[in-house]
Amino acid sequence: MDEENNAFRAYRGKSLLQRPFFPIYALLGVSYLLVLIGFVVALSKVATISSEITKMHSELAKDPFGHDFHLFPCGADTRQWEYFGGKCYYFSLKALPWHQAKAQCEQQQSQLVIIDSFAKQNFLQTRTRNERFWIGLHDQQTEGEWKWLDGSNYRTGFRNWKAGEPNNYQGQDEDCGQLWLNGEWNDFSCTTDSYYVCEKALPSKATPASKG
Repeated sequence: MDEENNAFRAYRGKSLLQRPFFPIYALLGVSYLLVLIGFVVALSKVATISSEITKMHSELAKDPFGHDFHLFPCGADTRQWEYFGGKCYYFSLKALPWHQAKAQCEQQQSQLVIIDSFAKQNFLQTRTRNERFWIGLHDQQTEGEWKWLDGSNYRTGFRNWKAGEPNNYQGQDEDCGQLWLNGEWNDFSCTTDSYYVCEKALPSKATPASKG
């Protein structure tokens, strides 16, 4: 009888010692499962990010301008050119005679600006205020027959001459047009130094813009 009692006590003690470990094992199992799930989720996110990066690289390879095209429509390497109304404009920092200014614009694949709308006039006069800038207008072939460099119709097009202009001041030929101090147009001697405005079309996204 004593032996049975002793055996029962030993079994009961062993059972009491084993029971507290079961919840621990269960928690460890749940923890391992959660870690495994987290690892799988992390791998999935890494794969997604890797796929997006690969896609971005592929898009940049097709479009070398990338997001810079939207920040600098006239070309990331030509930031001195300003965008307005679908075209690019360069406001010179150096004064030159009209013919030299024309040549400088042409070297930059552009031309002296053509003013064909009130909106463009407003844009230009806010940027050229208090200075004089050559524009692509002249009557050098025939006195009084003003022409735009791009062949636009001067007679039916937009005009913004200063009062009393165009004229010939004190008998001097004034055959080249310029934006006057307040943005109105004035005719002036083509050999006089003046700042100038170049104009060119928006560069293609597929072709890097030329430096200018």
